[in-house]
Amino acid sequence: MSGRNEPGMTTMPFEKSAEKPADTAVGTPSGTDTAASGGVPETAAELAVGTALRAGAPQGGAADPRTTAVVARAETKKRKTSPFDGDRGYVSEQDWRRGSVRTSMRTLHVLLLVALVVAGVGPMLLLAKFAITPTQDIIRTPLAIFPHGVRWANVTEAWNDVQISKYFMNTIWIALGSWFVQLLVATTGGFVLSVLRPKWSKVVNGLVIGTLFVPAVVLLVPLYLTILKPPLLGTSLINNFFAVWLPAGASAFNVVIVARFFDSLPREVFEAARVDGAGPFRLFWSVVLPMSKPIIGVVSVFAFIASWKDFLWPMLVLKNPDIQPLSVRLPSIQAQTDLGVFLAALAISTVIPVVLFLVFQRLFLSGAGLGGAVKG
Repeated sequence: MSGRNEPGMTTMPFEKSAEKPADTAVGTPSGTDTAASGGVPETAAELAVGTALRAGAPQGGAADPRTTAVVARAETKKRKTSPFDGDRGYVSEQDWRRGSVRTSMRTLHVLLLVALVVAGVGPMLLLAKFAITPTQDIIRTPLAIFPHGVRWANVTEAWNDVQISKYFMNTIWIALGSWFVQLLVATTGGFVLSVLRPKWSKVVNGLVIGTLFVPAVVLLVPLYLTILKPPLLGTSLINNFFAVWLPAGASAFNVVIVARFFDSLPREVFEAARVDGAGPFRLFWSVVLPMSKPIIGVVSVFAFIASWKDFLWPMLVLKNPDIQPLSVRLPSIQAQTDLGVFLAALAISTVIPVVLFLVFQRLFLSGAGLGGAVKG
């Protein structure tokens, strides 16, 4: 055979590999591969994999460096790492490997977790305990674990005799109406300011943000006078749920956060919908709202809980005790109600906010709903 390569012939890999030591085929082939592997230096795991590959390679040949690097990185990832690998924390990785530092930090984490549980869940658990504890036990030994048994009659008396059931339903209707009005105003207002963007949107956006600097107490008198003699209606809205629902919609904070969320949505989707012939209403209902589940969940939680605990405004416009919510009615019945029964009523009033947060916590704490809007 001649020294030159004939057409269709390939050079055997061992012709060049014999010129360099076999050890050079072990580990990452270049600095670029090292960076791609997360900056992990050559370790005992990599050396072991390289030795195994060399042992299994054909005589006079060497393993493919890229295959060696991939296998070495896979083996390196199997080693035990500290909780701070790849992240920057207040304790370095070297300090974390020290036994004394690791023990002290884990102890601190446990103490912080216990403190958070006691501060956050402790009052709710104590209220739940008081709700089924006899009044004498609450007064004498409040922290004892049911020294004279459980009294479930507190809950039934609070629900039936004190008529908490009626005030509970009043609160639900008020909260649902306020939630609907706030969500309607926030989503439509944010849609106009962020997606449609008319020429006057910047002026309106500035005015909306400016209202955040106005204290709510300053608006009580003019708002009450407006509800007392509303324009165009000719009849007072006092003792009407609309007196609570309509003012609740004027929430500049909700409009601002919804508009900022809409700003983060990919505008390519809006342009594609317009090209397909979608009008403003179709764009809002079929494109924007399905992509806005996280912010809808956040606004829903804010609106519902704010309405559930509101006291001053419902007390001013809902003077009839039969339509007052729990936040207004519970302080009124405290003086003439048994302590155990009253605490049971308080416990009942906290059920809905707790359940609401547990239901919406996934949307509240995550950004689900954006993935899949744009491919690639």
